[in-house]
Amino acid sequence: MADPKGGFLWLKSLNICDTFGLKDHGEYGTLAAIVIGIIVPVLFAFLFLGKKRASDGRKFEKVHLGDYEWETYGEVFARVSNFASGLLKLGHDADSRVAIFSDTRAEWLIALQGCFRQNITVVTIYASLGEDALIHSLNETQVSTLICDVKLLNKLEAIRSKLTSLQNIVYFEDDSKEEHTFSEGLSNYTIASFDGVEKLGKESPVEPSLPSKNAVAVVMYTSGSTGLPKGVMITHGNIVATTAAVMTVIPNLGSKDVYLAYLPLAHVFEMAAESVMLAAGVAIGYGSPMTLTDTSNKVKKGTKGDVTVLKPTLLTAVPAIIDRIRDGVVKKVEEKGGLAKNLFQIAYKRRLAAVKGSWLGAWGLEKLVWDTIIFKKIRTVLGGNLRFMLCGGAPLSGDSQQFINICVGAPIGQGYGLTETFAGAAFSEADDYSVGRVGPPLPCGYIKLVSWEEGGYLSSDKPMPRGEVVVGGFSVTAGYFKNEDKTNEVFRVDEKGLRWFYTGDIGRFHPDGCLEIIDRKKDIVKLQHGEYISLGKVEAALASCDYVDSIMVHADPFHSYCVALVVASRQPLEKWAQETGIEYKDFSDLCNKPEAVTEVLQSISKAAKAAKLQKTEIPAKIKLLADPWTPESGLVTAALKLKREQLKAKFNDDLLKLYA
Repeated sequence: MADPKGGFLWLKSLNICDTFGLKDHGEYGTLAAIVIGIIVPVLFAFLFLGKKRASDGRKFEKVHLGDYEWETYGEVFARVSNFASGLLKLGHDADSRVAIFSDTRAEWLIALQGCFRQNITVVTIYASLGEDALIHSLNETQVSTLICDVKLLNKLEAIRSKLTSLQNIVYFEDDSKEEHTFSEGLSNYTIASFDGVEKLGKESPVEPSLPSKNAVAVVMYTSGSTGLPKGVMITHGNIVATTAAVMTVIPNLGSKDVYLAYLPLAHVFEMAAESVMLAAGVAIGYGSPMTLTDTSNKVKKGTKGDVTVLKPTLLTAVPAIIDRIRDGVVKKVEEKGGLAKNLFQIAYKRRLAAVKGSWLGAWGLEKLVWDTIIFKKIRTVLGGNLRFMLCGGAPLSGDSQQFINICVGAPIGQGYGLTETFAGAAFSEADDYSVGRVGPPLPCGYIKLVSWEEGGYLSSDKPMPRGEVVVGGFSVTAGYFKNEDKTNEVFRVDEKGLRWFYTGDIGRFHPDGCLEIIDRKKDIVKLQHGEYISLGKVEAALASCDYVDSIMVHADPFHSYCVALVVASRQPLEKWAQETGIEYKDFSDLCNKPEAVTEVLQSISKAAKAAKLQKTEIPAKIKLLADPWTPESGLVTAALKLKREQLKAKFNDDLLKLYA
């Protein structure tokens, strides 16, 4: 095992563009060289999972994680080259597509870079994707080789008769070290392990076939909140543009940093983030959302989670995860009570005053005191070395942003982008402590606001112009795969040849040029008496309620009020039931109790009034639910965004009863 502080091999003679699968094509070749910079030693880290088996072969959910094992950039580049060669030797046609169907792991990125090295387009598919969407994604793109976790082969076997083009399967080994046997149903495919493909390529190397900037690097299927997912065609030029732009925003990014990768690489946010880390020579350690901290669901009690072992300096997060970190800290403080609670509240208020500029004394000696006696313990939850967080995927509440800034001691770079812009649109400056904004446009493109008169948002509004956010520039992708009508609907090219994407988001520009996302066209519903209600705005306001784990607000245009589906937060609701003497069989039974529904509805109404929502924006009735919404359930995306159509379909009867 290598020490991340020294003792690494150095890459001295590699062509920078070759390393990352880009030809030297004029400006973009030069730009790629600038992006990659000086190649530094360390790259990947792996976790050994200490899973045990029950007598019936089932694996326990709890795992005991070992130490990280490091590989240098040179070692990983050799693996990338070997895999690229081995893939062709296995029989993959370089003119056909490869799909990666797996949770995030180091081999995922190695496979991606290997495909880039042979100018092979990669189709990305969420590991949590349902059968219909999986079939659609593989068949629409005519994938001939599928790379997947061995544990997902059962899902593949169930749909094999409906797949039209698949020929080869490459599987990532699990941690059991057992020899794998495959059913007769998969016998028509050429099947090989990832290690086997690497060995094949090492024995029979193939010259690389590097892509140009306009070649399609990835067809990324959006997690989509409605219908079947759409495949976004991302070019190599898009990837380089966003990567180069974000590198100008994160301060002092380099080989001394350690990045924890755990979000889905099939999501544009994580792929863009890891592209930035690669370009800057940052060490990357791999984890998972279920093993992130010492108290995560799959971490064996008394053992350490990913952040404790890795101690990252850089971390990405979606707002839902940050909100849960905040809620977890607040609940712990409430449980301790007494002096600990009072000290925390004093410290937080003093630091908040300092951030807002009203109490400068809290920046000096006083800051050091509070950090030492109050906030240090909180920071150890995320490893203790965190210096910068990247947040994206959805709007982050101002309260959560301030909380992380103060308690974790790391500024949050809040970004705005979409799959259609390879995550590149806007990014907040590291020294900008204002909340609720996503910063100015990134250097790779432009942002303009187009008036939406029906919704009342005009670019001529004072004091801040408002309208639909339209992104243009080098990060804007080539459109939707085999969907020209939808592409023409939201992608436009102006008279100067500049490509623009119409996002459907509503924003406003502050006087200093920073963008704020304030609404979304699809989330606005007109009620019976003509009032407009923004579902996303209301949900963001009500998510702060202690009893709310998840919430979906629903508005029927034929009624004058809105209703809501609420996944109850278990601990505070059970605590309330205990204090008030409510008897119940299980948590589901508690959620069905009229007293519990009334209590949560009253709490939601208080949160709504505190957020200054209008009467029509406050849910008049709610359905209280016990089971959480997860990507696996198909009710939220991998970024934990609501899938409204799926939620409405599943809870259709409940919604009808709320309006009865």
